[in-house]
Amino acid sequence: MICGQDLILDVLSNLLRQRGVMALRAYIGSYDSLVSLYHDRVGVATAHLWDGASDSYNIAHVRALLPGIACTIVNVTWRMQGLYVAEGNPKRITGWADFGRDDIRMINREKGAGSRVLLDEHLRRLGISGSRIAGYGQESASHLALASAVGRGEADIAVGTEKIARQVDGVAFLPMQRERYDLVVKTEHLPRPEVQALLSVLRSQAFKAEFGAIGGYDLRDIGRVICET
Repeated sequence: MICGQDLILDVLSNLLRQRGVMALRAYIGSYDSLVSLYHDRVGVATAHLWDGASDSYNIAHVRALLPGIACTIVNVTWRMQGLYVAEGNPKRITGWADFGRDDIRMINREKGAGSRVLLDEHLRRLGISGSRIAGYGQESASHLALASAVGRGEADIAVGTEKIARQVDGVAFLPMQRERYDLVVKTEHLPRPEVQALLSVLRSQAFKAEFGAIGGYDLRDIGRVICET
């Protein structure tokens, strides 16, 4: 079972099925994905969890959530994370500090989602408490739902990926941070045929060509081993 919510994982799973490998999907956020990997509820996790202390992605969280377990982190893609605002940006929002304004209402991702962790880390660094932000406790489980809420005028701001903003009318995107989206596998499971098949598909030219044409994905490091914990 492959955890994660990006479209790229659906295509990856379909290509695996074409090779005779049964690949089920679990649409859960990065934090819960790693916890599920720790408990052997899934075979492959995905993550885009930023650590503000080290200004890096995933490695610190993998070590914290899978203590004592050797894991291999493999890149899937780089994406741009940023802010969804109303078209024309009527509130003149420019960055993370605007979450502290009294005239701003947001909509949030669920706890454990990579975008939620990204926001919370920036708020922590700025000394802004979530309890001060209107709408902080209003949660939704997808980038599309957040962008749609901003487009309908139900919120002034939300955090999500650039690709989704292109799909929703009435929404502008403010790029804030380039993020690394990775697969995480227990190292002892790497020799398994299904894991080797997954890595083979991920590194194939056909897979790269399909997502290179879609746009919104930076595939320069796809399939590269980022770290062995």
